[in-house]
Amino acid sequence: MPRLTMVQAIRDALCVALRTDPHVLVLGEDVGKNGGVFRATEGLWEEFGDNRVIDTPLSEAGIVGTSIGLAVSGFKPVAEIQFLSFIYPGFEQVVAHCARLRTRTQSAFPNSLVIRAPYGGGIRAPELHCDSTESLFVHIPGLKVVTPSTPSDAKGLLLAAIQDPDPVIYLEPMKLYRSVKEEVPEGWYEVPIGEAKKVREGEDVTLIAWGAMVPIAVQAADAWIKEGVTCDIIDLRSLYPLDEETIVESVKKTGRVIIVHEAPKTAGLGAEIAAFIQEEAFLYLEAPVARVTGYDVPVPMFALEDAFRPDIHRISRAIHQVISY
Repeated sequence: MPRLTMVQAIRDALCVALRTDPHVLVLGEDVGKNGGVFRATEGLWEEFGDNRVIDTPLSEAGIVGTSIGLAVSGFKPVAEIQFLSFIYPGFEQVVAHCARLRTRTQSAFPNSLVIRAPYGGGIRAPELHCDSTESLFVHIPGLKVVTPSTPSDAKGLLLAAIQDPDPVIYLEPMKLYRSVKEEVPEGWYEVPIGEAKKVREGEDVTLIAWGAMVPIAVQAADAWIKEGVTCDIIDLRSLYPLDEETIVESVKKTGRVIIVHEAPKTAGLGAEIAAFIQEEAFLYLEAPVARVTGYDVPVPMFALEDAFRPDIHRISRAIHQVISY
């Protein structure tokens, strides 16, 4: 199997989908001749041409709206938004039309489309390039929301999203685009949407994370092994629908939970997960559910970016907090 970075695995998934299914289209700003701002679509235009890999105007509302029209016509568009923070002009299309179409038409029209968007910080990008606003989309009925933390999951999740009958928001953690390589299976394979991945088995604390926070959670857990504390580490992968069974099973085993995300704390997805745990596994808890998150401020510029994002030390303090409660 080839060893690929995440961005290479995403490109491989798009290539496999375009070759396999003539209904798949790729569209977005600079995805064609330039190969995308992160080169995730590099080479696709040369192989598949203007009719399959389409450079669009600088209009997020136009990109999403066009994708909806293509989807109801039987195509499977994969739309790229250059950065998640750029989607706000197209948010009305996502909420009022993309998410509601199957309900509005009683499934009379197909609505299989994917919106790809790089998100998150840690790459020293300018303002409005590093937001982590996944909870906005998780809150919208009719959407599915996924994010990988490894190259192999990136390919499998994207292919599953392309095949899904519902619209999928596919979030790509920019910090992980080229940070690691791993073996990625060739050809078509899918990582099921709605299934979390158990990254590590442990007995004392459950760490729940997604995207770029997963490797940081692993490093924080490693630091506690010498203290005799082991962590169950869950990579959600699918933010909606959630793998509730895996979460509850882990909480019942450890009794202590820490949720890690780089989005602001207030009304972040961690709050929903904490509420769900209180409802389904309250009597198993040995300590209050802890959250390690970004702060309730806009993502700061370069000098303060590392202070904004959760790190090993903040997660380690949270482990100490729940262990000693």
